[in-house]
Amino acid sequence: MKRIAVINGPNLNLLGSREPDKYGSKTLDEINGLVSREAESLGAVCEFFQSNSEGELVTAIQRASDADGIIINAGAYTHYSIAIRDAIAAIAAPVIEAHISNVHAREEFRRISVIAPVCMGVIAGFGPNSYILALHALLRQGD
Repeated sequence: MKRIAVINGPNLNLLGSREPDKYGSKTLDEINGLVSREAESLGAVCEFFQSNSEGELVTAIQRASDADGIIINAGAYTHYSIAIRDAIAAIAAPVIEAHISNVHAREEFRRISVIAPVCMGVIAGFGPNSYILALHALLRQGD
Protein backbone atom coordinates (compact mmCIF):
# COMPACT_ATOMS: atom_id res chain seq x y z
CA MET A 1 0.00 0.00 0.00
CA LYS A 2 1.42 3.37 -0.98
CA ARG A 3 1.93 5.91 1.80
CA ILE A 4 1.47 9.63 1.16
CA ALA A 5 2.35 12.35 3.67
CA VAL A 6 0.17 15.46 3.61
CA ILE A 7 1.92 18.39 5.29
CA ASN A 8 0.20 21.71 5.96
CA GLY A 9 1.81 24.91 7.15
CA PRO A 10 0.83 28.02 9.08
CA ASN A 11 -2.76 29.13 9.49
CA LEU A 12 -4.21 26.14 7.66
CA ASN A 13 -5.52 24.96 11.01
CA LEU A 14 -7.94 27.93 10.72
CA LEU A 15 -9.58 26.70 7.52
CA GLY A 16 -13.35 26.86 7.69
CA SER A 17 -13.30 30.21 9.45
CA ARG A 18 -10.26 31.89 7.87
CA GLU A 19 -11.19 34.05 4.86
CA PRO A 20 -13.84 31.67 3.49
CA ASP A 21 -14.10 33.80 0.34
CA LYS A 22 -10.54 32.69 -0.52
CA TYR A 23 -10.28 29.29 1.17
CA GLY A 24 -13.85 27.99 1.34
CA SER A 25 -15.82 26.74 4.32
CA LYS A 26 -14.28 23.27 4.82
CA THR A 27 -12.09 22.77 7.85
CA LEU A 28 -8.66 21.16 7.58
CA ASP A 29 -10.08 18.04 9.26
CA GLU A 30 -12.82 17.87 6.62
CA ILE A 31 -10.28 18.25 3.81
CA ASN A 32 -8.08 15.58 5.39
CA GLY A 33 -11.11 13.29 5.50
CA LEU A 34 -11.77 13.83 1.79
CA VAL A 35 -8.16 13.12 0.93
CA SER A 36 -8.03 10.07 3.19
CA ARG A 37 -11.17 8.55 1.65
CA GLU A 38 -9.87 9.19 -1.88
CA ALA A 39 -6.51 7.63 -0.99
CA GLU A 40 -8.21 4.53 0.44
CA SER A 41 -10.28 4.16 -2.74
CA LEU A 42 -7.00 4.17 -4.68
CA GLY A 43 -5.25 1.67 -2.40
CA ALA A 44 -3.14 4.20 -0.53
CA VAL A 45 -2.99 5.63 2.96
CA CYS A 46 -2.31 9.22 4.01
CA GLU A 47 -0.60 10.58 7.09
CA PHE A 48 -1.48 14.17 7.99
CA PHE A 49 0.58 16.82 9.74
CA GLN A 50 0.01 20.54 10.33
CA SER A 51 2.16 23.08 12.11
CA ASN A 52 2.55 26.81 12.33
CA SER A 53 6.27 26.32 13.03
CA GLU A 54 8.85 26.27 10.26
CA GLY A 55 11.18 23.92 12.15
CA GLU A 56 8.40 21.41 12.79
CA LEU A 57 7.56 21.43 9.09
CA VAL A 58 11.20 20.74 8.20
CA THR A 59 11.22 17.82 10.65
CA ALA A 60 7.95 16.48 9.19
CA ILE A 61 9.44 16.57 5.69
CA GLN A 62 12.55 14.72 6.87
CA ARG A 63 10.44 12.11 8.67
CA ALA A 64 8.37 11.57 5.51
CA SER A 65 11.44 11.01 3.36
CA ASP A 66 10.60 7.31 3.00
CA ALA A 67 6.98 7.95 1.96
CA ASP A 68 5.85 7.24 -1.59
CA GLY A 69 5.11 10.94 -1.94
CA ILE A 70 4.45 14.18 -0.10
CA ILE A 71 1.78 16.79 -0.67
CA ILE A 72 2.77 20.07 0.93
CA ASN A 73 0.88 23.29 1.40
CA ALA A 74 3.55 25.33 3.14
CA GLY A 75 1.25 28.35 3.47
CA ALA A 76 3.17 31.61 3.71
CA TYR A 77 6.45 29.70 4.06
CA THR A 78 6.06 28.81 0.38
CA HIS A 79 7.25 32.28 -0.51
CA TYR A 80 10.37 32.58 1.61
CA SER A 81 11.42 29.47 3.53
CA ILE A 82 14.79 28.33 2.30
CA ALA A 83 14.83 25.80 5.17
CA ILE A 84 11.69 24.08 3.83
CA ARG A 85 13.08 24.26 0.28
CA ASP A 86 16.34 22.65 1.40
CA ALA A 87 14.47 19.91 3.32
CA ILE A 88 12.50 19.01 0.19
CA ALA A 89 15.67 19.03 -1.94
CA ALA A 90 17.42 16.73 0.55
CA ILE A 91 14.93 13.85 0.33
CA ALA A 92 14.19 11.28 -2.35
CA ALA A 93 10.38 11.26 -1.97
CA PRO A 94 8.54 13.14 -4.73
CA VAL A 95 6.81 16.29 -3.48
CA ILE A 96 3.89 18.22 -4.93
CA GLU A 97 3.20 21.77 -3.77
CA ALA A 98 -0.56 22.32 -3.39
CA HIS A 99 -2.60 25.44 -2.65
CA ILE A 100 -6.32 25.88 -2.12
CA SER A 101 -6.42 29.34 -3.69
CA ASN A 102 -4.91 30.40 -7.00
CA VAL A 103 -1.78 32.05 -5.63
CA HIS A 104 -0.99 33.43 -9.10
CA ALA A 105 -4.18 35.50 -9.09
CA ARG A 106 -3.46 37.05 -5.68
CA GLU A 107 -0.91 39.48 -4.30
CA GLU A 108 2.38 39.79 -6.17
CA PHE A 109 4.44 38.23 -3.34
CA ARG A 110 2.29 35.07 -3.41
CA ARG A 111 3.24 34.44 -7.03
CA ILE A 112 6.77 33.49 -6.02
CA SER A 113 7.46 30.04 -4.61
CA VAL A 114 10.93 29.18 -3.39
CA ILE A 115 9.89 25.53 -2.99
CA ALA A 116 8.41 24.98 -6.48
CA PRO A 117 11.81 24.40 -8.15
CA VAL A 118 12.46 21.38 -5.91
CA CYS A 119 8.92 19.94 -6.21
CA MET A 120 7.75 17.65 -9.01
CA GLY A 121 4.84 20.02 -9.65
CA VAL A 122 2.48 22.67 -8.31
CA ILE A 123 -1.32 22.50 -8.13
CA ALA A 124 -3.19 25.64 -7.11
CA GLY A 125 -6.61 27.19 -7.26
CA PHE A 126 -8.91 24.16 -7.09
CA GLY A 127 -9.97 24.51 -3.47
CA PRO A 128 -9.76 21.27 -1.48
CA ASN A 129 -9.57 19.42 -4.80
CA SER A 130 -5.99 20.68 -5.13
CA TYR A 131 -5.05 18.02 -2.58
CA ILE A 132 -7.04 15.35 -4.47
CA LEU A 133 -5.37 16.28 -7.75
CA ALA A 134 -1.95 16.15 -6.08
CA LEU A 135 -2.78 12.73 -4.64
CA HIS A 136 -3.72 11.40 -8.07
CA ALA A 137 -0.56 12.86 -9.60
CA LEU A 138 1.64 11.20 -6.98
CA LEU A 139 -0.07 7.84 -7.31
CA ARG A 140 0.11 7.91 -11.10
CA GLN A 141 3.72 9.00 -11.47
CA GLY A 142 5.55 6.70 -13.80
CA ASP A 143 2.36 5.73 -15.68
